[in-house]
Amino acid sequence: MKKSAINIPEGCAKVLLHACCAPCSSAIVEWLLAHQITPVIYYYNPNIYPQEEYEIRKNESKRHAGSLGIQWIDDDGFQTTEYNLRHNEWRQTVCGLENEPERGKRCEMCFFYRLLATAKKSKELDIPFFATTLASSRWKNLDQVNAAGLRAAEIINSTSSSTLPDQQAEKPLVFWAQNWRKDGLQDRRNALLKEYNFYNQLYCGCEFSLRSTTCTPSPQS
Repeated sequence: MKKSAINIPEGCAKVLLHACCAPCSSAIVEWLLAHQITPVIYYYNPNIYPQEEYEIRKNESKRHAGSLGIQWIDDDGFQTTEYNLRHNEWRQTVCGLENEPERGKRCEMCFFYRLLATAKKSKELDIPFFATTLASSRWKNLDQVNAAGLRAAEIINSTSSSTLPDQQAEKPLVFWAQNWRKDGLQDRRNALLKEYNFYNQLYCGCEFSLRSTTCTPSPQS
């Protein structure tokens, strides 16, 4: 039997899955459920621009989760005032990096910004494992995504341990660093995109990536 290229962390029965969009999360969610792992979808993407695009992607993610009866958490807010506030906060994070190329420093900061929020939510919900669908996209640098997730987990773990008495031990938060295109999940993603008739976006999400819609996909596999 062929060995799976996806490695389940020891003790993982539930995972907070940061979802960038429905197409990217669909095959991952299906795989998790097939392996008796409960996904909780976490939507936090204040980078998406313009608001109309943001709302379409969010609604598609919510529709997908609802069709499967999966818990779906919206941590962006939906009203225009909330969108503007979160988007402006994100913009301040990448300030000065507007002209960076795709997969450059701006993307690193964007990944970390969203995954730190995911790590905080994971800790809040007492879900010891978190992952991201960003690691399924051919447009992303997998090393950047994984580095951002590992850094976010490290920060939350160090903050938590510093607030506990020495005699108390707390289970550390784990970022599930994984290439979610493996084991045929990329092909399955494309099939589910058609099956669900998902809206399929043509750029990463931010206003700066919108300028670079002709960028070449990453050669990573």
